[in-house]
Amino acid sequence: MRIAIVSDAWSPQVNGVVRTLQTTIARLQHRGHVVEAITPDAFATRACPGYPEIRLALGCGSEMARRIEAFAPNAIHIATEGPLGWAARRWCVTHGARFTTSFHTNFAEYLALRTHLPAALFWPFLRRFHRRASGVMTATERVARTLGDHGVAGTRRWSRGVDLSLFKPDGAQLDLATLPRPILLHVGRIAIEKNIEAFLALDVPGTKLLVGDGPARADLERRYPLARFVGLKQGAALAAAYRAADVLVFPSRTDTFGLVMIEALACGTPVAGYPVPGPLDIVGLDGLGGGSERIGALDDDLGRAVASALTVGRDACARAGASYCWSRCTDQFVRNLVDAGVARH
Repeated sequence: MRIAIVSDAWSPQVNGVVRTLQTTIARLQHRGHVVEAITPDAFATRACPGYPEIRLALGCGSEMARRIEAFAPNAIHIATEGPLGWAARRWCVTHGARFTTSFHTNFAEYLALRTHLPAALFWPFLRRFHRRASGVMTATERVARTLGDHGVAGTRRWSRGVDLSLFKPDGAQLDLATLPRPILLHVGRIAIEKNIEAFLALDVPGTKLLVGDGPARADLERRYPLARFVGLKQGAALAAAYRAADVLVFPSRTDTFGLVMIEALACGTPVAGYPVPGPLDIVGLDGLGGGSERIGALDDDLGRAVASALTVGRDACARAGASYCWSRCTDQFVRNLVDAGVARH
């Protein structure tokens, strides 16, 4: 199958969306599919205000058309609602081509946080983007229900996986021997929508360790001098950080999934967070994650969630993390293209 995947999110961005797409593309290619990734690196771009690492394509309509027509795909998947996504959508609508989309990022909530305007103001933009899609891929049923509540229909499940050759309980650990225990780890973009200050403001023993970078880092690093900000880590270095931590703290209230949570679990590290979408789908309100053993804790009091998660056994976490399989996710992706009528096996 010849599959065009259009995404405004791409390297050098480091986030769950980019990792999901890059992993899926690699696995599709390994299965013999021919994939054309249409991403910002092929276009003239401008830095996104407040996010210099995010590049937005400019005047991309004609080049998008040229690339799609030259590739002649059997299936088109539009992953993001940015300029490239809209350009690909316009081409598909104009030419009567069926396409699928995916909902990775809750832009309505993100924009509400940044503009202090109601999230409801931004949902018409998202509804319009996804309305003409033959299928809208979502990571969880909870996200699908949220979309349905906001008038976005035709959702299809596309879960997430873990690279178990990398994220596993055995292996090197980040050297944190001189830091007070427990090690409370946060991994992700350091930005307002991640609600990181709720983590940094906790009055709990131990060391707060933050892996990642972003527009809020300098301000938070200045205001919370006892926290350790160690910058971006990927691959083996990221796995070593997970293994060295006593708990992963996930304070975000807006993520649609949270890939870092299942990576941490696969390394044997329990998760603490709020009872909101993402943590609820992975950890569950009871902390069992759909199994019979606790893998973390969720609570409206984040400090209480951290204290509870610190009592969880690492073996149970590793078993739960190992259940997330990229091969199965790739099966879902291909099946969604077929079921949506945009492609055939």
